[in-house]
Order: sequence, then C-alpha cells, then structure tokens
Amino acid sequence: MRVTNILKAKVDRLVTTRPDATLGEAAEIMRREGIGAVIVTEAESEQLAGIISERDIARGLAVHGDKLADMKVAEVMTPSVVTCGPDDTLEEIMQMMTSGRFRHLPVIRDGGLVGVISIGDVVKIRLEELEAETHMLQDYIRG
Repeated sequence: MRVTNILKAKVDRLVTTRPDATLGEAAEIMRREGIGAVIVTEAESEQLAGIISERDIARGLAVHGDKLADMKVAEVMTPSVVTCGPDDTLEEIMQMMTSGRFRHLPVIRDGGLVGVISIGDVVKIRLEELEAETHMLQDYIRG
C-alpha cells in the first residue's frame, strides 16, 4: 500500500499552526482536534516550517515551566521534520517512523504539504491488511 492510498482513506483535514502562535494556542488545537501533533507552516508561503508535538510540549514544560504556554511555537517545535511522498510504501514509512522514533509524518507532493500520516493510521491499515490476509487463508483452507 502507498501513502496516497492511506491519505484517500482518511477523513481528517490538515491541521496547521504558525511559528508565531503561542504554545497555549497549539495545545488547544491538539485538544480540540484530538491529535498529538500540529504541522507548523510559514504564514506567507504555507511551506513546512516544523512540527509541534505533545512530546515537544512535555520537554518544553520540563525546561521552561509555567512560562511555556506564552512562548512561541517556533521556540519549542521540531524544525527538522522527516517527510514522505505519496508514492512511498507503508513498509517504508513504518521503517522511517520506527528508526526515527516519531509518530507523525508530513506528506509532501511537488514541494507542498498534502497531508499527515500518523502511527495510528499505519497501525489501522496494517491491521486491516492482516485481517484480509487471515480471511484469504481461511477461505483457502476451507477450499
């Protein structure tokens, strides 16, 4: 399965924030949307600037304490983001996520952001594949 197929199966919309938003605002977006990370894009170009995750916020809290909510996203976000393309396979993105130890993977096509694949998406698709394989094997055995 390819990333483009995973994106087609998702009903999620792309949720972003800006580098100059506060971390309090970013945390509220995550709470409201029920997500664990928000893509950070530049205001003018909509180009990927980074990602802010629950992990970034937890680390920021340990370093900055109660000042964190008023700090800018750019001060705590992960600026170097690993991305994938629509033609990458499920196996490739599983390897990227596992070796990089991250749970969210922005999808870039022709230089623009087109979606995000989460570890939850990967697990859901993989479980569906395993279930289909199990049914096929059971049908084969029943013959």
